[in-house]
Amino acid sequence: MASKIRASHILVEKHSQILNVLEELKKGGNFKELAKKYSTCPSSKRGGDLGSFGRGQMVKPFETTAFALNVGETSKEPVRTQFGYHVIMRTG
Repeated sequence: MASKIRASHILVEKHSQILNVLEELKKGGNFKELAKKYSTCPSSKRGGDLGSFGRGQMVKPFETTAFALNVGETSKEPVRTQFGYHVIMRTG
């Protein structure tokens, strides 16, 4: 089990917005471009890249989903946290 992973995300405020983002991804949308366009997180400037992090550094729902993904895999369902709704892509 990895002690540190690298991930990117797209964060939006509303459930309807994240469903639209997921739909665009399913149609072949570029994750980095969609992060720059829609994400409200400062990481949007880097295409959603959050860098590397270990367990206990992210809120639990985010961490659980991110660590469960394989490298290159994107979450299929929205992940809700106190910050809003996320789509997560594990990048390393």
